[in-house]
Parts: sequence; C-alpha cells; structure tokens
Amino acid sequence: MNVNHPERDQAWYEAARSETEIERLDRNWGSLLQELRVVQTGVQLLTGFLLTLPFQQRFSELNDTMRAVYLATVACSISSTILLVAPVAMHRLLFRRHRLKVLVSAAHRFAYIGLLLLGLALVGVTVVVFDAVAGHVAGVVAGGCASVAFVGLWVVLPLGMRAIGAPMR
Repeated sequence: MNVNHPERDQAWYEAARSETEIERLDRNWGSLLQELRVVQTGVQLLTGFLLTLPFQQRFSELNDTMRAVYLATVACSISSTILLVAPVAMHRLLFRRHRLKVLVSAAHRFAYIGLLLLGLALVGVTVVVFDAVAGHVAGVVAGGCASVAFVGLWVVLPLGMRAIGAPMR
C-alpha cells in the first residue's frame, strides 16, 4: 500500500477486493494475529532459555564482553516478547470499543519493532553460544553470519520484493 496516496489505495481495495475499510481492517487484524502466533512461541522459548543461562555452571566462565552481549540479548528478547504479546492485551482492553483502526495500526508497529528486536536477540544468542562452545572467533563469525541472514532475509529481501511488486491497478 502506498502511504502517500491513502485515498487511491482505499479506492483500489474497494475495486479489487470489494471490501470496505472495516472489512480490510478485519482482514489485516486476522493476518497480523496469524503472524504473531508464528513468532510468539519462538520468542517466548528463546526468552525462557536465556533466563536460565545464568544458573548454568559454565555461565561464570563468560568474560565481561560476553556477559554484556548476553545482557543486551536478554533485553532484546524480553522487549521483543513484550511487543509481540502486547497486541493481545491491547485487543482485550479495546474489545467492543470500535477502535479497530488504532488497534491494527499500533499492533503493526509493535510487531515490526518486536521482529527487529527478535532478530537482534537471535544474533546475540548465536554469538554467546558459539563463543562459549567454540571460542571467540567462532562467536564473531557465527554472529556475523546470523546478522547477514537476519538483515538479508528479514529486511533486504522483503523490501526488494515490495519495491519490485507494483500494486495491481
């Protein structure tokens, strides 16, 4: 959807999909919930895993740098969990208040930021685990590979697909 021409986009939705704004918001909300279902379990498991690490015997072997990476990773994972679950809480508080447009808009932003933080958490946990198991160089290399995969598949590829695929008119 082109954010510079909302009137034209609304006309396209009405003509191409024969749906009103409310129907489009309902469809968008349903799609967003499906996406959130996919990532919520994973981010919650990752956060739980990260929260148990300090209680493991080898955790004390981490150097100060890896402890800092670990803490940043936990912060990203917890923040991601909060943002990816927040739309459910928002829906409960806004239920039957006719605030679907605000809900979909806020949930979209939360999901976007939550996914970015999840990607950072995945990179961080990759660095910490590889560093602990195979050494510092392996941690840096694995973290770099995870970063490239994250940015490439979660950011660059979708933006490229969005730029190439012109809306059907």
